[in-house]
Amino acid sequence: MSAQSTLAPNEAAPPRRSAASTLVRRLAASPEAGVIIACVVVFVAIAANAETYTAVGNLQVMGRDLSQVGILAIGESLVILTGGIDLSVGALAGLAGILAGWMNVDEGLPAPLAILLTLVVTAGVGLWHGVMVTRLNVPPFVITLVTYTVAQGTALAVTSGSPINDLDPLFSNLSQYYISQVPVPALFFVGAAAVAWFVLERTYVGRQIYAVGGNREAARLVGIPTGRRITSTYVASSALAGLVGVLVIGRMNVADPSVGAGWELTAIAAAVVGGMSLSGGEGRIAGIAAGAILLEFITNGLLALKVSPYDQQVVQGAVLGVAILLDRARARYFGRSRS
Repeated sequence: MSAQSTLAPNEAAPPRRSAASTLVRRLAASPEAGVIIACVVVFVAIAANAETYTAVGNLQVMGRDLSQVGILAIGESLVILTGGIDLSVGALAGLAGILAGWMNVDEGLPAPLAILLTLVVTAGVGLWHGVMVTRLNVPPFVITLVTYTVAQGTALAVTSGSPINDLDPLFSNLSQYYISQVPVPALFFVGAAAVAWFVLERTYVGRQIYAVGGNREAARLVGIPTGRRITSTYVASSALAGLVGVLVIGRMNVADPSVGAGWELTAIAAAVVGGMSLSGGEGRIAGIAAGAILLEFITNGLLALKVSPYDQQVVQGAVLGVAILLDRARARYFGRSRS
C-alpha cells in the first residue's frame, strides 16, 4: 500500500526559492548592501561621464578626502550606537591641528611629542563628555555643542586668527606620502575601520555597546557597566577627531583655525546613510565606511562633472535623501516580512 500524501488534494507544495533568489533577498535585507550598491552605481555613472574621475591622481585625492570624512564618521558612529551624538568632532579636529602646530612651532616641541599630546588632550575632552553624560545626565547634544563652541573659540584665541606656518616635515610626511600609490591617510582610515569592526563584532565590549544603545536600563540591570561603555565611545570619537586634525595640517602644511567647520554634519550624514540608527543600538562599521565612501564619490564627482557650486549642495542633499528613503523602505519591508 502506497504512503498517503500529507497534502490536501487541492493544496500545492510551496515553491522553493532558488539559491540566487535567496542570495538576492539576503543582500537586500542587509543594511549595508544598499549603500554598497549605491557606491558602485554612483562611481560607474560618474566615471562614464567624466574622464578625469578614474585618473590615479584623482583617486588619490579622494583617498585623502575620505580619510577626513571616514575617520570622523567612525568615531561619530560609536557614539551614536550608544544613543548619543557628538557635535564637536569637526571643531575638535580643527582645534587639534592648531594645538599640534602651536606646540611644535611656538613651543618648540618635537613633532611626535606634539602629536601625542594633542591626541591625549582630545581624548581627555572625550572623557569629559562621557563623565558629563553618564554622571550628571547632561544631554549629549548640549555638552558637545558647548565643546564645539569652545573649541572654535580656543583655536582663534591661540592663533589670533592667523595660520601657523613652518611645521615640522613629519606632518606633511604623514599626509602626503604613499605606500604603493595609496595615500597614507587612506590607510589610517582603513586601519580605524578595521579596529572599530573588530571591537564591535568580535569582542564582549562591542556587544555591550550595542546592548547599551538598544536598551540602556536593561543593559544596566544585567550587569553591563553602561557608564564606562558610553564614556569609551566619546573618548574614541574625540581621539579620532584629533587624528584627523593632525592629518589635515600635514596635508595643508599649515595649521589654519578655520578648518573643521561643518565636518560634524558630514560625519553624521555618513553614519546615517551607512545604516546607523540615531536612536542607538543599530548599525555596522561596514555600512559606515560605505556611507563615507558614497559621500566622497558624490562630492568629488560633482567637481569632476563641473557642476555649479550653487547646485552642488542641492544635488548632494537630493542623493542623500534618496539613499536614506531607500534604506528606510528596505528596513520597513524586510522588517515586516520577518514578523
